[in-house]
Amino acid sequence: MDSQLEVTALNDKVVRILQVTDTHLFADTANTLLGINTHESYHAVLDAILEQNQPIDLIVATGDLVQDQSPQAYQHFVHGINLISAPCVWLPGNHDYQPAMVKSLKVKGISCEKEILIGNEWQILLLDSQLQDVPHGELSEQQLEWMKSCLDKQPQRTTIIMLHHHPLPSGCTWLDQHSLRNSHILADYLKDYPQVKAMLCGHIHQEMDENWHGIRLLATPSTCVQFKPHCTNFALDTSTPGWRYLELSIDENGNRQINTQVHRLETRKFSPDLNSDGY
Repeated sequence: MDSQLEVTALNDKVVRILQVTDTHLFADTANTLLGINTHESYHAVLDAILEQNQPIDLIVATGDLVQDQSPQAYQHFVHGINLISAPCVWLPGNHDYQPAMVKSLKVKGISCEKEILIGNEWQILLLDSQLQDVPHGELSEQQLEWMKSCLDKQPQRTTIIMLHHHPLPSGCTWLDQHSLRNSHILADYLKDYPQVKAMLCGHIHQEMDENWHGIRLLATPSTCVQFKPHCTNFALDTSTPGWRYLELSIDENGNRQINTQVHRLETRKFSPDLNSDGY
C-alpha cells in the first residue's frame, strides 16, 4: 500500500473537503456520454466551485474519472482539477484503467496515497472496490486488512471511508446489480471500529444520505449525467451535474460533526438524451 499523506487544514477547527465523482472524461473533448459533453460539464462544475470561493483542504475524486481508459482523458482530469489550489487524492471506479490512471495522475502531481491524515482529529481512507472489466465492486481481503490496520493505528482519529461502489441498495434495481458485492463483509470488519462515522461513494450518479449499520452513507451526483432515482430499469434524470462539500469539525463538547451539502449547476445547458437505454 502507499504511504500516508498528511494534510494541514487551513483552519485548525474545521476541515473542508470537496468530493467530485464520475467525471467520465474522454481523450477527445468533443465526445459525449448519453448526450452530455463530459469535458464541458466537468469544467462548468470546476468554474462553479471556483466562483463559490470556499476554502478547501482536500479534494477527493471517487472514481470513474474517465470513460475511455485513455491516458489523455486522465490528463484532462488533471488539467481541470489543478485549477483548484488544494491537494487531490483519488480512487478507481469500474470504468477506470489503473495502469494509465496511476501513471498519468502521478506524473502530474496528483497524490497516490490512500491513507490521509487531515487536521489533528480526522482520517480519510480510500478503498479500491474495482473489479476490472465488470460494473459491480468487491473489496479484496488485502484491502480489508489494510483498512483494519489503518484503523488500528489511529484509534483516536474520526475516520471517513471512501470508495466507488455503493454498499447499501440505492433503490434502483438495475443499479443495485452493480453495487459492492461483499458489503456484508465490510460491515463485519467495521463493527469494532466506532471511530468510522461516515462513508462516501460515487457510482450511482445521484444523491443519497442514509444510515448503514450506524455509519452515515453519502453518495454524490456525477459531474456529468445523472441516473433517475427509484427505477427498476435504466433511466436518466434531468437533475444537473453536481459535487459535494464536507465540513468536519468538533463542537465545544468535543463531539465530532460532519456537515455536508450537495451543490448543483444552475444552468440547464447539460441535458441528457432521455431516450438512451444504457451505456
